[in-house]
Amino acid sequence: MGTSRDHILARLKAAQEKRGEIGETIPDFTSPIYHPLNESFSQEFKTNLEMIGGEVILCHSKTEVADHILRICTEKNQDKLFCRNPELSGLLVGKIEIHSTASEFLTLNIGLTGCEFLVAHLGSVLVSSAQISGRRLNVFPETHLVVAHKSQLTGYLDEAMEKLQNKYKNNLPSLISNITGPSRTADIEKTLVMGMHGPKSLIVLISEESI
Repeated sequence: MGTSRDHILARLKAAQEKRGEIGETIPDFTSPIYHPLNESFSQEFKTNLEMIGGEVILCHSKTEVADHILRICTEKNQDKLFCRNPELSGLLVGKIEIHSTASEFLTLNIGLTGCEFLVAHLGSVLVSSAQISGRRLNVFPETHLVVAHKSQLTGYLDEAMEKLQNKYKNNLPSLISNITGPSRTADIEKTLVMGMHGPKSLIVLISEESI
């Protein structure tokens, strides 16, 4: 009668023989790392961000961008907007109350910012602390509106980082963040919760006309 150890070793040997020899293959280092992108980076970005709960609005002009921002504020029952970027605020002068001071920051619901670049492959928004909106406005508001120009679209993340390096040279921002969709977590009982660590809603408006 064999021992328990003998039985275990016999079963392991039988399982290995049944599985057969594991072949060793050489990876194809010439194959592309990523899947090919849509020829339109705008459409690729829109598809990938909306797949993870974000929203993308493609606009032809600055006026169309402003109209959509006002519509979003109306739908969310908000009559004021927090924005520290004078170029973006200029689109909305006389149309909605705009807040930008530190004392008003803690009461904001909708924040409006620009971005560094958009990454089509991930549907993500690259931001940095060098932007006039600073660090907090990307994570604090319940709704984060991002306005970008189509020239800020890149295919892949490495391309966006290379452009960021070229933009700032040897003076890179102290914080560079890649926002991929609204904030979410499923840490507790595998229940998905939106907005736990940042905005519940991320809306990106891409303009064909320079802002």
